[in-house]
Amino acid sequence: MLAAVFVLSTGLNADDESLRTVQDGVPQGKITKGVFDTSEIYPGTRRDYAVYVPSQYDPESPANLMVFMDGMNYAKPNGSFRVPIVLDNLIAKGSLPPTIAVFVNPGTIPATKPDARSRSNRSFEYDSLGDRYANFLINEFLPVALKDLKVSTDPKRRAVAGISSGGICAFTVAWERPDQFGKVLSHIGSFTNIRGGWAYPSLIRKTKSDPKPIQVYLQEGRDDLSNLHGNWPLANRDMAAALQFAGYQYKFVMTEGGHSGQWGGKELPSALQWLWNDDAESTVTPPASTKPEWEPHPLAVVNKNVPQGKVESMPPWHSEIFGNTIRDWSIYVPAQYNASKPAALMVFQDGERMRDTKGRWRIPTVFDNLIASGDMPPTIAVFLDPGHDKSKPRKGRKSSNRGFEYDSLGDRYSRFLLEEILPEVEKKYNLSDDPNMRAIGGSSSGAICAFTVAWESPDQFRKVYSNVGSFVNLRGGDLYSSLIRKNEPKPIRVYMSDTSGDNDNPFGHWPIANQRMESSLSYMGYDVRLDWAEGYGHNADFGSMQFPEAMKWLWRSETHTPSIDTSDDLRGDLTLLNLLVPGKSWEVVADGLGFSDAPCSDAEGNFYYCDMRAPAVVRVDAKNQSKTVIAEEAVSGMMFGPGDLIYACQGSKKRVISIDPKSGDVNTIAENVTPNDLAVSDEGYLFITETRAHQVTRINIETGEVTAVDVGITRPNGIVLSNDGGTLLVSDHGGPSTWTFRVNKNGVLDAKMPTMPMRLPIDPKGEFNFNEPPPYIQASKGDGSAVDKIGRFYVTSELGVQIFDPTGRPCGVLPKPNADQPLTSCVLAGPEHSHLYVTNGSTIYRRELTVEK
Repeated sequence: MLAAVFVLSTGLNADDESLRTVQDGVPQGKITKGVFDTSEIYPGTRRDYAVYVPSQYDPESPANLMVFMDGMNYAKPNGSFRVPIVLDNLIAKGSLPPTIAVFVNPGTIPATKPDARSRSNRSFEYDSLGDRYANFLINEFLPVALKDLKVSTDPKRRAVAGISSGGICAFTVAWERPDQFGKVLSHIGSFTNIRGGWAYPSLIRKTKSDPKPIQVYLQEGRDDLSNLHGNWPLANRDMAAALQFAGYQYKFVMTEGGHSGQWGGKELPSALQWLWNDDAESTVTPPASTKPEWEPHPLAVVNKNVPQGKVESMPPWHSEIFGNTIRDWSIYVPAQYNASKPAALMVFQDGERMRDTKGRWRIPTVFDNLIASGDMPPTIAVFLDPGHDKSKPRKGRKSSNRGFEYDSLGDRYSRFLLEEILPEVEKKYNLSDDPNMRAIGGSSSGAICAFTVAWESPDQFRKVYSNVGSFVNLRGGDLYSSLIRKNEPKPIRVYMSDTSGDNDNPFGHWPIANQRMESSLSYMGYDVRLDWAEGYGHNADFGSMQFPEAMKWLWRSETHTPSIDTSDDLRGDLTLLNLLVPGKSWEVVADGLGFSDAPCSDAEGNFYYCDMRAPAVVRVDAKNQSKTVIAEEAVSGMMFGPGDLIYACQGSKKRVISIDPKSGDVNTIAENVTPNDLAVSDEGYLFITETRAHQVTRINIETGEVTAVDVGITRPNGIVLSNDGGTLLVSDHGGPSTWTFRVNKNGVLDAKMPTMPMRLPIDPKGEFNFNEPPPYIQASKGDGSAVDKIGRFYVTSELGVQIFDPTGRPCGVLPKPNADQPLTSCVLAGPEHSHLYVTNGSTIYRRELTVEK
């Protein structure tokens, strides 16, 4: 299936291979190595670099410039790329002008504390969108690396290159600063959701009327990764399709191989010659043109021997959730309906087309036949048209509110169904309340709407039918394929159909979007099926012919057993699939509390929390879950520290205290502070967040000395140290990122960076604008934090517990146990510290995790 879209194969070129080996008589350039450690944009980082200067370099004539991310791998003479050798040969034969190459490695934050580990800054630098890395190159690094060398200022003579995350980084640099770099070479580029790179295809398509002046070469391996961050082959195909649509000068080469530089290196000479040719021809992938003849499925033809259901037209519906709208709707009731038995339910968007027994779908006829044959249970179908603004004149059957209702993310349409439409249906008919007996479906925008309803309300709908689904950027739907991979799997079954001839327009490439959805659902173990055909178009032809078979599959009684394959996860990838324990979910530890907060644990895994309104600090035994009140205090953050004491925040009393867990004795550690949360270092320091002061403060436990060590985070809140004590994490209740610092001797902090991008909530009252992302609230409400055995960081937030790997890459989100109450903090406790405990308003929950993986 994947080979059907945007596949260009390349064989090995003998000339390419000779250009990758040292040639007799070819002058060799000079390589000079250095270290750069004075960045203010990436403070505290250190990186190696090298500069290649060809023997043909003339100081009087500006040379071309090419910058390689992950540079030292590109520069190795016996590596996959061997760039200096290739440049020597190409320049000598006149295929390239004299070109200076700069090979720069990503930054590392060296550990300064004994026993602490150095931390890679690669992902933060390379995978983040925006102009930060471009500014680092242009304003900080290149002036040092190119000192005394003369390079062209013409962007057509300046290129950036990289592999994997370095590939997306190269594209980002040119995208942000096309005035500086006009050429991009990406090998197996990570245009996935490591840190938001999935968004590029939509951004590129928006520039069709004014493409950026950049020339792009993409190399991808057909066996590249599909892991927690995304599907690399599909992501690169999506990039290629967007570049072609928007009219860019680009080349897309699909080689053999997977996630390595082997194949990109072998065709590097050809890639460089194309890249440095301003008149090079672009890849052109022709659209699918086959349009097979439509005919109805046999089960879509009326069978007079089968009992016929009835379709009842309902009075036009005036919605309150979609204010000032009116819509037509109807209900199909099967002949087998028995009021004494709850019927299954299926809701269809664009209802008039779906119910038409002379059109493509003919759903009442299909249901008649499938219910009679036993392939479906007796099912009531609700056919809903989209709403139309009552104040606007209507053009034919077009509804003015369709795009807003169907393409917008969030729970608005789900609430419309659950609060308005279904209660009206239930006045007349007995509907099952089992979510496994409830389905929803649609075509095009109606399909993404169906998926959104099940995604938002899996407790109500667990079956989804999608034909030519619009999982593109009409109103942010291109997010789903990335969101699925980093969210706890939901118990929904999804049928999809699409074709190679589907839409390719300003909003996205429908065939690739549907393939990305199927790939994500499959990776996360969902019960999913994608039926595919060549040709057709953005219509009901193929989908309607497959519809009866789709219904048999969707309504089958077979229980799905997830098939999990994480073999494409690289070292350091910490997928939710390995963290979650099958069959384990949240369980209640304590409920009926006034307000729970301040979770912590001791070395044995015993769990402690505070009911702030009791007030009481409570110990929960790790073995038998028995509860003991150890102090009658209200505290907002606790952690064990020196002397086996609990150190705790009392903002209301402007002090930090210690509590003896054995005697309950309370002592003051520091006064005249307004602590929210704290972390305790092995050197005897407390780090506290003072949220209203926008400050992180250090307290010397022994002396009581209080020192402000950082100011400027919007609303610093949760705080935790890495296991080795070398990194301090601080969440921001009022911002979009969680921050990290290096911890030096004597509790000195530096290397402050917003390394952890928080997933942001969607504003349900915001404007869902056409061809724009959803209206995100920029305050993540990042709160309490924790760290597990292998270094994952956990940060509570408005959306749930957000999980990051030790370098700050998002691993996924565990939704709140109770979405209606605040999620304030978390800790790993219990046997082997393998249970995640969360304080969620009046209730404390825990769930078992596999924290060793």
